[in-house]
Amino acid sequence: QVQLVESGGGLVQAGGSLRLSCAASGRTFSSYAMGWFRQAPGKEREFVASISRSGGSTSYADSVKGRFTISRDDAKNTMYLQMNNLKPEDTAVYYCAAKVVDSRFYTASSVRGYDYWGQGTQVTASS
Repeated sequence: QVQLVESGGGLVQAGGSLRLSCAASGRTFSSYAMGWFRQAPGKEREFVASISRSGGSTSYADSVKGRFTISRDDAKNTMYLQMNNLKPEDTAVYYCAAKVVDSRFYTASSVRGYDYWGQGTQVTASS
């Protein structure tokens, strides 16, 4: 079983920055492909960013390209999402997700591409 715990959410003014963390336990961290998703009230959960096991492959939603950066530190069993120039439309609950994979290059941008999910952390960017 894989456990994921997000942290780092909060309230910031538009234009500000936050860094989210996702701490993982239960399996060898380097075996996970991982991703970030978000869900605003009344909306479906949507893809934000993903990173492969090796960290060499990343993918971003168009709405966050150039502002958000996904990364991972296997020594700390932790994935990060650096969010800069936050906008009010970024306001949502942010979830981290993981899937145990064999491929070092696997990434996924759909909810169905992941097997494990954290409980979420609230991010609010005020105008």
